[in-house]
Amino acid sequence: MTHEILQLMQNLRLGGMRSSYEGLVQAKNSNAVSNDEFINILLQSEWEDREHKKLTRRIQSAGFRYRSFMDEIDYVTPRGLDRTLLMRLSDVSFVQRSENIIITGATGVGKSYIATALGHQACLMGYRTAYHGAQKLFAKLRMSKADESYFKEMKQIEKQDLLIIDDFGMQALDQNTRMMLMEIIEDRHQDKSTIIASQIPVDKWHEIIGESTIADAILDRLVHTAHRIELKGESLRKKKK
Repeated sequence: MTHEILQLMQNLRLGGMRSSYEGLVQAKNSNAVSNDEFINILLQSEWEDREHKKLTRRIQSAGFRYRSFMDEIDYVTPRGLDRTLLMRLSDVSFVQRSENIIITGATGVGKSYIATALGHQACLMGYRTAYHGAQKLFAKLRMSKADESYFKEMKQIEKQDLLIIDDFGMQALDQNTRMMLMEIIEDRHQDKSTIIASQIPVDKWHEIIGESTIADAILDRLVHTAHRIELKGESLRKKKK
């Protein structure tokens, strides 16, 4: 009967329940609990297994470049990091409120690490998250126009609860890139959250985006109500070396 039960659980794809049941049988603890407790243990195990698998899929789908976590952020090295602000953002309620975050600073001061840590936290809280380097993102979108998958790619970006664009502004935007960025920001404005990390100070973004009218529209939607994290100091990578 035990073999038949395990086989049935496997056929029904109840992996968490199957592992828990098998463990109870092998430990000979199944008779030590009531029927209600036994069922509760099996159901709880199945729920936890499914939640873990969903979290794993969210993290894999996000495409993070780094492994970083909120509890591993360096607050000791002086770089102008506001710990109170970051702790407030760590509950990820900014995603629920559709708020944006802008992280700026010189290369190596930890912009990407903090952006990724916030993205990972969003995944833990059940939010769909996507991480993109700016150059690769816009190159991919330009290519998608050639094979007519552009609309599909943009819809995929739009449905993310949190979009992270890293290394923004490494070069001035051309007309196509400018319009793609405008479309992304317009689609997400007051509906979804965006984190942008950049070496370029925000007051230089207008020049980077180009074309005054479009730049004004993008910055108005993206910057003025965003949480700002402005990092200073030397490269952490150099200090580690």
